[in-house]
Amino acid sequence: MEIHPGIHIRDLALYLPLVKTVIFSDFHMGYEEAILKGGVLLPRHQLTDTLIRVKKILAGIAVETIIVTGDLKHEFGTISGSEWKQSFALLDLFVQYAPKVLLIKGNHDPVLGPIARKKNVQIVPFVALNDLYICHGDIIPDNAEFLKAKTVIMGHEHPAIVLNDTAKKEQFKCFLKGTYKKKVLIVLPSFNLVTTGTNILHDRRLSPFLQQELGHFMVYIIENGTVYHFGKIKDLR
Repeated sequence: MEIHPGIHIRDLALYLPLVKTVIFSDFHMGYEEAILKGGVLLPRHQLTDTLIRVKKILAGIAVETIIVTGDLKHEFGTISGSEWKQSFALLDLFVQYAPKVLLIKGNHDPVLGPIARKKNVQIVPFVALNDLYICHGDIIPDNAEFLKAKTVIMGHEHPAIVLNDTAKKEQFKCFLKGTYKKKVLIVLPSFNLVTTGTNILHDRRLSPFLQQELGHFMVYIIENGTVYHFGKIKDLR
């Protein structure tokens, strides 16, 4: 499904066919180990499930560049054993499909450097493609590339939405599309398959881009790899 001219939703990723680029966000590899340290036991399926889903996204399309909009791994101040293993496995998969892999530095990535160097991939603060600006989303940039951009793509927020009827409630990962100061703003869901994300209808929002009334934002729900356009947030409240 096309969320914006030249930008297609492909499961939990975005695909830009004209520049053969796939954009992912917020894998948080190693999340299960971090939760285990807090005393919560989770079945360890994150790596297997992630690799299967990424392969399906990348299969059958032309890809020259893969961009991760930040938070490849989960721990802030260290690299856990599972983060080494899982990040390496994911990056090895990426380079099978694309000659160029760019990791935008997210707020969870202060010690991402050793992983990137081992796999010879580049860490960047942002990516600018023509009038498109791709960033993590935890700060509002003030550089020239951002100021001239017409469309901003970001992660960080992990948007999800809760839908309910009289019998039950269900939460789904979703894309958001709205505006930020006359720029088109597209927010990716997280690729952390252990958690769903932030309920944008009620939970406190993290990104400064989203500290605004979101009623006009469009919602695109992802369920089992299928995209459903659910209209505006104001109509879902």
